[in-house]
Amino acid sequence: MPYINIKITKENGTPTKEQKEHLARGVTELFEQILGRSGKNAVVVIDEIEPENYAVGGETISQKIQKGVR
Repeated sequence: MPYINIKITKENGTPTKEQKEHLARGVTELFEQILGRSGKNAVVVIDEIEPENYAVGGETISQKIQKGVR
């Protein structure tokens, strides 16, 4: 059974429920097209990462957002 794990940042109200549904469908279709395998049993897991839970250059994204730096 294929297992596809997507990690995405949660910022500015995105991804929405609808966007995640579309992403899951799209990734499954790509899996089928590129690998030539059935996506019928493909598991897609979307992990949303809060801005305070990852950092770039030693600062969390929350800190960068507060400073207006992106």
